[in-house]
Amino acid sequence: MERVDAIPPLPPRPRDAHKGTFGHVLIAAGSPGMAGAAVLASRGALRSGSGLVTAATPASLSPIVATAVSEATGILLPEGPSGSDSRSTAVSELAYSASVRAALRALDEGRFQAVGIGPGLGTDLRARAVLEAVLELARCPVVIDADALNLIAAGVQVPLRDGSQRVWTPHPGELERLTGEKPRTDEERLAAASRMAEKLGGVVVLKGHRTIVLEKGRYRVNATGNPGMATGGSGDVLTGIITSLLGQGLAPFDAASLGVHIHGRAGDIAAGALGEASLIAGDIVESLPAAFKEHASRQA
Repeated sequence: MERVDAIPPLPPRPRDAHKGTFGHVLIAAGSPGMAGAAVLASRGALRSGSGLVTAATPASLSPIVATAVSEATGILLPEGPSGSDSRSTAVSELAYSASVRAALRALDEGRFQAVGIGPGLGTDLRARAVLEAVLELARCPVVIDADALNLIAAGVQVPLRDGSQRVWTPHPGELERLTGEKPRTDEERLAAASRMAEKLGGVVVLKGHRTIVLEKGRYRVNATGNPGMATGGSGDVLTGIITSLLGQGLAPFDAASLGVHIHGRAGDIAAGALGEASLIAGDIVESLPAAFKEHASRQA
């Protein structure tokens, strides 16, 4: 397997560009009590250069997300059925799934260039319906993170088509739930990521110290980041970054490699200003402009 050390360049930004030039991405995230995940992922995507970002969240969260991310548009997903196993709930679950697919029909129409799904999504019937709809309807690259990974580990089936266009972003606990593996050393982590990519296809981003980005035949080990980034919401920001870069036309391996590098570099810039102990996920978002500007100057 080839090790790749080069960091991909930023997507070009032509002088005659308009917002459609830089991609329209969908962030499917959030659940009651987890609106912040949708906010952080959406802000990460916007700060990474997306022309348009749409957040698909339960309708009850829409005012929160719209207030926190005024630049994003929204898709209001219907509130889900209860978790009961009764026949009436089974019927309502079918009806809810149909209503979710209707709300996300723009995916089937090809209006999005990339999707990020999972941050704060939950693992209930509502979340399952959203994930199944995205996997069924998406005609573009999909970043699969957080609760989307947990739902797949719990049995949600992943369609085989377009497997090369998926980016999986597990942390060690999610990897263990998905594969049963709990690697310790760098060599074990690389082998586990390789087996996951072989099984599921696409690109695997195995997060942690020295994050591994791997697709069949090649891999990259990230050198940026610091312990201050071990804080709630950090991974949600990364989902937004990678989704944005996919929407701007980067291939999945390049989008994941550049996204992980920029995410870690933004964390380093934030830690330099604030210290590691005080670092929060929002600080990573606020440091993305400096990280992107730095990378652009190096490729000039």
